[in-house]
Amino acid sequence: MSLPRKQAFTTFMPNFSTIKLECATGLARLILNRPERRNGMNNLMVREVGEALRRVAADSSLRVLLLSGAGDAFCPGADLKSMTSSDEREVDVALQPEDFQVPALLHTMPQVTIAAVNGACAGAGFGWACGADIRVARTGAMFNTAFLNVAVAGDMGVPWSLPRLVGAAKAREWSFFCEKFSAEEALAAGFVARVWSADEFAGNMEQLVGNLLRKSPTALLTMKAHYVAAEAMTLRDFLLLETERHMRIASSKHTAEAFRAFIEKREPRFD
Repeated sequence: MSLPRKQAFTTFMPNFSTIKLECATGLARLILNRPERRNGMNNLMVREVGEALRRVAADSSLRVLLLSGAGDAFCPGADLKSMTSSDEREVDVALQPEDFQVPALLHTMPQVTIAAVNGACAGAGFGWACGADIRVARTGAMFNTAFLNVAVAGDMGVPWSLPRLVGAAKAREWSFFCEKFSAEEALAAGFVARVWSADEFAGNMEQLVGNLLRKSPTALLTMKAHYVAAEAMTLRDFLLLETERHMRIASSKHTAEAFRAFIEKREPRFD
């Protein structure tokens, strides 16, 4: 199953000025859209990304969210130039505590979230990537926690999420030394799941998302919910929840169709 062609996407909320949100059957694309600043983050972008994620989370027809950056960067963190420009500060917004919940939204929203890192990924942008369920990277993409390089201790939840992804020792190393590391190093550490060349990136990303969209919507979203729930539960309590959900899903028409398709050696068709 291929991704819907670009013309099939519907752009939501055209009044967004720092991002684009495009939705088609089952898929939402959230594009950080300040290419002239390499998608550097200002307060307005933080606010708009949160609004977009809440909109997607509330749409039960969407099963996958793809977060990417326009141009040749993902997000290098805060746009320090705009933060020190009086002209830009005048049109920016004052952030509230809830605006810093973007990583939590990515981590806990019903949809499977993928960060497609096509270039520089640092600072708060790195924190956003940490919040996604899956990260993939393009060859040449560079990563850096970067916070200590600008004399801050960080935001966007990196000390919570990064040790869960790469282990406590590697997370501390990356955070304390703030040294750049490549997509290949990120792959070796388990931070990203795939690394593709620039020529392969778009096509392989399409195949990866298509693979998810071919799954049973009910089973896919329940599996995401399982991972979210399990983090706050004991194993015994989670097994009770998992068993209840498993018994309910196993008797569904989607499971029956998947069994028939397996026996008939064909792709299942989920309506």
